[in-house]
Amino acid sequence: MAKIRLTKNELKKQKDSLKMYRRYLPTLMLKKQQLQGEIRLTEARFKELQLEKEQLDESFKSWIAVFGETGVFTNDILKITSLRTGHGNIAGVAIPVFEGVDFEVSVYDLMHTPPWLDTAVECMKKVLLLELEAEIVEEQKRKLDKELRTTTQRVNLFEKVKIPETRGNIKKIQVYLGDQQTASVVRGKIAKSATSAAGTEKAAR
Repeated sequence: MAKIRLTKNELKKQKDSLKMYRRYLPTLMLKKQQLQGEIRLTEARFKELQLEKEQLDESFKSWIAVFGETGVFTNDILKITSLRTGHGNIAGVAIPVFEGVDFEVSVYDLMHTPPWLDTAVECMKKVLLLELEAEIVEEQKRKLDKELRTTTQRVNLFEKVKIPETRGNIKKIQVYLGDQQTASVVRGKIAKSATSAAGTEKAAR
């Protein structure tokens, strides 16, 4: 801890600092609570997406094996042309927002491809949508987690270090200035008594 000056100017400086810490601490605590709430929402959304994907996987697990057996469903059948994202702001944190995905489906001969190919393409679209949104939600959580760590550190710094430290400094300066004032009064009384005694002695002569 830096050594403080035991002066009236330093006392004012410390009091101003204490006011600032007390003013900003509630705002930081509110931001911390907001971030915690938003993180819980992203966690819940991520779980929803995972569950939805698992249910989708389960729904066509019985016939998905035909993809590889026939060689009909190849990698070039379905392509992602763009991932559309927007920008959001939560408690001052810039986050990506999932807006959708654009696909390109290759033209295939309906007469010479199995009827399940259309269904397979639609299922894969849904799976990819869920996976890509989950990635965006994970990115949101990473950014919010990072900001929460920083905010928590600031809350702890103000609450557990700066405010107690500043209070201690104020008390120390006030005690010192009080002692100095008391000593000054005592010296004044002693000087006055000495002057009075000298005057009495002179008069007695």
